[in-house]
Amino acid sequence: MSLAAALKSAYAKPLVHLLCLVPFSLLLWAAFNDLLGANPVEKLTHETGDWTLRLLLVTLSLSPLRQWTGQASFIRFRRMLGLYTFFYGCCHFSIWFIADHSLDPGGMIEDIIKRPYITLGFSALLLMLPLAITSNQAMIRRLGKNWKTLHQLVYLVILLGVLHFVWLTRADYLEPTIYAIIAMILLAHRLGPVKRLNAKSFRVAR
Repeated sequence: MSLAAALKSAYAKPLVHLLCLVPFSLLLWAAFNDLLGANPVEKLTHETGDWTLRLLLVTLSLSPLRQWTGQASFIRFRRMLGLYTFFYGCCHFSIWFIADHSLDPGGMIEDIIKRPYITLGFSALLLMLPLAITSNQAMIRRLGKNWKTLHQLVYLVILLGVLHFVWLTRADYLEPTIYAIIAMILLAHRLGPVKRLNAKSFRVAR
């Protein structure tokens, strides 16, 4: 089966759904079977945070993949992956809020203000909220051209997410460095067309 046929297959989206749910299912299974190690809350918090960042990078890579391969069908998975990114981000936040702050909003807000890496992570989650809410076709039609402008917030989200991960890392910087490099490549790809457009506009103006 060719790449184009695989992307357009009726089984492609269900398969992506299943793949996105695999990490969550494995974490649940490990939690119920006491396989999360000496600090299960820390393990759950870190894993859900890692998968938020991974899925965000995958989501951002779809547009470059479409351009590099010429397969427009990559875009049909963007909304799904974006919503799963938000789902894992909510899980990450909920575990921290419940386990570390016992659902105490006051303590949570104090922690967000006092610890900069939490400020970054929480800001990234807040910015993902309007993106998730407006990801459906009805909102795309209602917002029109403003929809694309709003969804450019995703580039700020990835920067905040990577900085959040780097800042909280204490020893092994390999994984956050890899994520940071991938994010920079994706951002550079996004800025490339903008620079070419500006250059073209300048030549026309002259």
